[in-house]
Amino acid sequence: MSEGQASAGTRAPVGRPLLSLTLAALMDEVHAHSGAVYLLSPDQPVLEMAVMAGLPRAFAAPWERVALSAPIPVSDAVRERRLVWVGGGEEMARHYPRIAMVLPYPFSLAALPVATETKTYGAVFVTWPGSHPSELSDWEREHLTAACDRLAVRLERAAEHSLPLAHEPDLLAAPVVGGVAGSLGAMEAARMVSRLPYGLCSLDLHGRVAFANAAASDLLGVAPDRLPGAHLWAAVPWLNDPVYEDRYRAALFSQDVTSFVALRPPDTWLSFRLYPSTTGISMRISRARAVTEMNRAAPPQPGVGTDRLVTITQVLGLAGALTEAVGVQDVVQLVADEIVPAVGGQGLVVLGSRAGRLRVLGHRGYADPLVVERFDGLPLSEPTPGGQVLRTGVPAFFESRGDLERLYPALQTHPSEFSAWAYLPLIASGRPVGTCVLSYGAPHRFATEERAVLTSLAGLIAQALERAMLYDVKHRLAHGLQEALLPSTLPTLQGIEAAARYLPATRGMEIGGDFYDLVPTDGVAAAVIGDVQGHNVTAAGLMGQVRTAVRAYTAVGQAPDEVMRSTNRLLLDLGVELFASCLYLRLDAVRGRAVMSRAGHPPPLLRRPDGRVRVLDLAGGPLLGIDGTAGYPSTEVALPPGSLLVLYTDGLVESPGVDFEDALAELCRRLTELGDLPLDDLADALVRHGPHSADRLDDTAVLLLRSVPR
Repeated sequence: MSEGQASAGTRAPVGRPLLSLTLAALMDEVHAHSGAVYLLSPDQPVLEMAVMAGLPRAFAAPWERVALSAPIPVSDAVRERRLVWVGGGEEMARHYPRIAMVLPYPFSLAALPVATETKTYGAVFVTWPGSHPSELSDWEREHLTAACDRLAVRLERAAEHSLPLAHEPDLLAAPVVGGVAGSLGAMEAARMVSRLPYGLCSLDLHGRVAFANAAASDLLGVAPDRLPGAHLWAAVPWLNDPVYEDRYRAALFSQDVTSFVALRPPDTWLSFRLYPSTTGISMRISRARAVTEMNRAAPPQPGVGTDRLVTITQVLGLAGALTEAVGVQDVVQLVADEIVPAVGGQGLVVLGSRAGRLRVLGHRGYADPLVVERFDGLPLSEPTPGGQVLRTGVPAFFESRGDLERLYPALQTHPSEFSAWAYLPLIASGRPVGTCVLSYGAPHRFATEERAVLTSLAGLIAQALERAMLYDVKHRLAHGLQEALLPSTLPTLQGIEAAARYLPATRGMEIGGDFYDLVPTDGVAAAVIGDVQGHNVTAAGLMGQVRTAVRAYTAVGQAPDEVMRSTNRLLLDLGVELFASCLYLRLDAVRGRAVMSRAGHPPPLLRRPDGRVRVLDLAGGPLLGIDGTAGYPSTEVALPPGSLLVLYTDGLVESPGVDFEDALAELCRRLTELGDLPLDDLADALVRHGPHSADRLDDTAVLLLRSVPR
């Protein structure tokens, strides 16, 4: 709940910190490490964090306010009205990769709805360190469910008495920053710590220094008065690295002892060991003599022999970029450009499967493509690491060529230039969709934390890949459907030359509802051009139905205005809630006349034999599919020999920031200059020089009809 919602000036508190007390009691009952209570917004489908306990709220900042549709445990718990259990890091990476990306630490989580039989009030989540069993026990489940049920009843009673909840502070241990103990025992303990030869620091849950002895100050190279109350990462500039802060976060989440080694400029390596508890962290600092001696003998090379963890900034940037990836090759290129360098790799292979066989979806960085492409089409049952990971969903890490070839000796036949590999399962919607192979040019040690980060990255890639594969399937279907629904050739008509062009939009599915047709009938010709609203398979399918209907109404001899009224009723009867613009005409080249009817479509252009171009501002009716009683009056136009009719959809003339009248005038000018060209050349010239022809936001269809002089 935001502070604005809980303002004391507008809300009367219940009287006791109901949410805080309930959360604290619940965590104590099940021995949870951290937790939070969410309340459902009264006017929108959003969960808002009302109180958090055990860890700083900053750790859960991305999820302080979440939509009910969001793919996170508390939202799932509310939508499905059930307990959601995530038993560890791998399960989190598989089902909730976005959370695992930001918090790649070993911990378990349970989320439950706070609801009565008739109303939902919010949700609760609690977490345990990684040492918790992978399954939730029955008594834990019973305690969690009972506590949330009791909270729902209390919230129901508060609502009945119109007692809104006041803002409640998060439950964190208050640090004693820089304080001096009042008892003799505590003072002597402080003297004892100050005499130790190694550094000792106490950090609160926010990472602020509560205490540091003199040895810690000397080792860190920071004046003693600058440490108390400051964030360690800000007070010590050479520790201001997300990798080191990540170790602190990992210790708090996992409640396991963690450590890291850092270089104090110019050449002193220090060892940091972190001992966590539910109130903060005790840190031991000492000289890493072995590392120092080793690096005196061989100066360290940047990026070699060290774990390269992806920072939160990179994760957020990657997540945003992946949402923009459209097809499979977009995902492959993005992973090659963003992830492979970030984790220290040099090569990439993305594998998928189809009909029980392995498919190479893309690769980068391999000097000899055959090293990768020879796996394409192999049965999944073949003993290959990519197929094994895809089948089982279990990641595999090979720190050297020897490690890989011991398990898969057949790979010795065509070795690649790489020496270490991470095979990551790409699991989306609970099923494996592929394998991401990261390749390294030298032997590489995959630390536990790095494996967790890579596995989490794979979860994010998997969701993008699943979307991309679905897009590619729809894209192929769309193009096939488009080709099937538009005429492959135009008929040869006596006294009339015809040419047509269709260009799809360059964004999205590249399929739309633009259509055209030319139908010979009883010595005259019927021509139609139109645009069904939308750029998807539904629009294309409806376009096919409209085109077929126009042909049928033409075949039974309906006049242009009757064809339009019949097609209008058809769209309304179909109930698809899509509209269509349309221009229909009957052309009699012998009499030199054309009868036209228009439904919300751009006006046709007529180029006279002398080269002058006229906009035919025809009377017409509204878009098809809106009004069942609408009429569509017809207009007869003289068409002397040598005249040219230009029918088009709005993609030819409309573009952002360009006035329609100006665009239409420019099209008329081009027709005046180029109108004597052969029709195929003219059609190419018109679509080639259309607005934003290289980056089309809309489909474009053009139908040209020229009356041939006798």
